[in-house]
Amino acid sequence: MPVAIVFLIFMICLVIAIPVSISLGIVSVLPGTFDASFTASATYVIRSMLGGLDSFPLLAVPMFVLSGILMAKGGISRRLFDVFAYFMGNLTAGMPCAVIVTCLFYGAISGSAPATVAAVGSMTIPILLELGYEKTFATAVVAVAGGLGVIIPPSIPFIMYGMASGASVSDLFLAGILPGLLIGGLLMVYAIYYCRRNGEDREKIRKVTGALHEKGLIRVLRESFFALLSPVIILGCIYSGVASPTEAAVISVFYALLVSMLVYKSIRVKDIWQIMVEAIRTFAPILFILASSVAFSRVLTLMQVPQTVSAWILEHFTDPVILLLVINLFLLLVGMVMDTTPAILILTPILLPIVTQIGMDPIQFGVIMVVNLAIGFVTPPIGVNLFVASSLVDIPVMEIAKKAMPMIVYFLIALLVITFVPAISMGLV
Repeated sequence: MPVAIVFLIFMICLVIAIPVSISLGIVSVLPGTFDASFTASATYVIRSMLGGLDSFPLLAVPMFVLSGILMAKGGISRRLFDVFAYFMGNLTAGMPCAVIVTCLFYGAISGSAPATVAAVGSMTIPILLELGYEKTFATAVVAVAGGLGVIIPPSIPFIMYGMASGASVSDLFLAGILPGLLIGGLLMVYAIYYCRRNGEDREKIRKVTGALHEKGLIRVLRESFFALLSPVIILGCIYSGVASPTEAAVISVFYALLVSMLVYKSIRVKDIWQIMVEAIRTFAPILFILASSVAFSRVLTLMQVPQTVSAWILEHFTDPVILLLVINLFLLLVGMVMDTTPAILILTPILLPIVTQIGMDPIQFGVIMVVNLAIGFVTPPIGVNLFVASSLVDIPVMEIAKKAMPMIVYFLIALLVITFVPAISMGLV
């Protein structure tokens, strides 16, 4: 069966709203069904799906999902915000900037963009509305800043990329730090510009920050100490060699549970079952997508798609700058219509050989790929962050997307800098 027909059927399945995991399973089986001599029979596809899940690094994904939910339910995100609001609240755009920094820190806990939007947004959007900020602007800030959750380590997409490429997950985590800080800084620049142009209700802001200052710095830090300590413990275990990313994910679950139950006392024993159910509901779709993506990528390899696409691109785009721009544009388009996990697992075997031929390090390309797909979180029609944010405030997705467009432009500027300045990704590796 021709490759073009396989991809056409895949796109048709997506358009008619067949779930991604089922769509991938269908197109994985088709070549073997129509050509008995093709290696990938239905039995091979099923074995590939099961074999793809037999991975130690992959265990980090459900653990980070669970720890993120525990920390959201345990009020850790609120305590993070209080610290940043204490220091930044009285500055121009201080509160929106505090939200962006909270997303940075929560991303260093959950590793998931939608989880960051849900946890930080449900707590900070009402606060921003009370302070007089426009509802659509407040929601757009959280939706876009939530994308930092997959760039700042630990990151679930980095784990997926490491699994697909063989690159070190620890090195990928290190490589994501500076790009994440760069994007966060640019988003804060835009927030300052927006607030200077549209104004702020300084009286309401002073009232909220005044309440925090009345508590005093020592009390605010004491209340938030264990929340601030969580990313330090998670990342410290990884980079000190005490634990692998998967083991650190398990540590983060127990840390979140103990802090929430024994220190903040915001989670009770009877709440744990519902939290576990929510975590399973969140991870199960990822699991099915992952299994079918592994099978599909192996079928594509047997059909020699990576070699064919690589040869075609290198033949038509010889200039490295043009080549990287074309790859970025392609990844942006993919991010608009496909979820991060299947996109990484399908495209990494295709695109990685191309960029390595022009001398790019696989670690840097991993960062470029994840940043591209992070932009996809806030671009229709699939932008997951937009749908999560919309569900929090009951604003149409397209309204949030329009308000987010200037921030997406800043995201794109950061992407170009990350693409053509390797030191930003590789400086800490």
